[in-house]
Amino acid sequence: MVNKLLCDISKSYTPFHAVNRAAEILDGNGFERIREENEWNLKVGGKYYVTKNDSALIAFVVGDNKFNIVAAHTDSPALKIKAKASTTVAQFCKLNVETYGGGILSTWFDRKLGIAGRIIVKTDDGVKSILVEGGITVVIPNLAIHLNRGINEGVAINAQRDMSPVIGNENVTMEELFAKYADGSKILDYDLFLYVKEDPYTFGVNDCLIASSRLDDLEGVYGGLYALTSAKPTNTAVLALYDNEEVGSATKQGAGSTFLADTVRRIGISLGKNEEEYYMALAKSMMVSMDNAHGKHPNRPDLSDPTNEILLNGGIVIKHHANQHYTTDGISSAIIKNVFDKAGAKYQDFYMRSDLRCGGTLGAISSSQLSIKSVDIGLAQWAMHSAVESAGAKDFDELVVGLRAFFDASEELIQK
Repeated sequence: MVNKLLCDISKSYTPFHAVNRAAEILDGNGFERIREENEWNLKVGGKYYVTKNDSALIAFVVGDNKFNIVAAHTDSPALKIKAKASTTVAQFCKLNVETYGGGILSTWFDRKLGIAGRIIVKTDDGVKSILVEGGITVVIPNLAIHLNRGINEGVAINAQRDMSPVIGNENVTMEELFAKYADGSKILDYDLFLYVKEDPYTFGVNDCLIASSRLDDLEGVYGGLYALTSAKPTNTAVLALYDNEEVGSATKQGAGSTFLADTVRRIGISLGKNEEEYYMALAKSMMVSMDNAHGKHPNRPDLSDPTNEILLNGGIVIKHHANQHYTTDGISSAIIKNVFDKAGAKYQDFYMRSDLRCGGTLGAISSSQLSIKSVDIGLAQWAMHSAVESAGAKDFDELVVGLRAFFDASEELIQK
């Protein structure tokens, strides 16, 4: 299944492409697309999905009046192209970009990069979004060591000065580059990103490891999709794929929005449930927040917790944090372990070193909108937020097995 994952990641250049690919997978598995602006007429056993901003998606299978929810995010750290991006220096055209999220900027130098995202064109009755990929390769050239003698001792990278990709010896605007997609219509604006054009690959003895851009969090996105499309739930199984996790989630398509809460409420309304029944259902519901975790690094093992060793190919990671940067507590951890045990899915417990800062997750943000039991999980990886990240080739299968078991679970989610 990991080869299928790498193939889907290779097509997911941006959050827009990831959601488009997710929709294709759902369409191929009998899910019906519905729209927020229309009335919902749902049926028990029905399979549906709804999108927001072309970059977030919620899919669900309607079952009993309680919810098994898995959340992941479609975005990853990247470089976003500004308006009026083209400028000529030293007789070559370069593009003005800004950083999106907290990426490891040095990993973007001297790589084969592409341009993709969406353009917004004028129509007779408004505007239309069009998915695009530039069909061109650009590179952000490094400085020679002769001009930057301290580079191997650590050099500060200036995002404005140092990160501009070179596109060629002619001044090319984004409107010109993507004009063929507009089919004569005026391009009013765009959301365009650089992405790494290198294909994902396996490496190591027996291909035990994988390397790819955007493993954080496309492993969660596709793990959730493969699990949902193969599940046979009795509860209402919900997969929430948010955008903008890397920049705080405080958008209409992010985990800080009401997108999930509104969707869950509308499922109940469509089935004729009253408000009291809705809150009773939430009390019996649970969320699994899926975002990757730091595996023990072979070159820096000292940065891992001394008694909780997290290994690539060691199984699903259950993430704990005393200050609730992760939503896991004793109850939610025990519930998910029970689900995984019954399914035969391997798992391991993650704790950050007590003297290192811990990042936040979708679960903690979503809990401000939807007050239900929650557990944070992920897969172990190295080089999180690098242009190319590494992970265990065996772990993804464990994730799909575990998430499918969670979608199918019923009695295990009730706290006695």
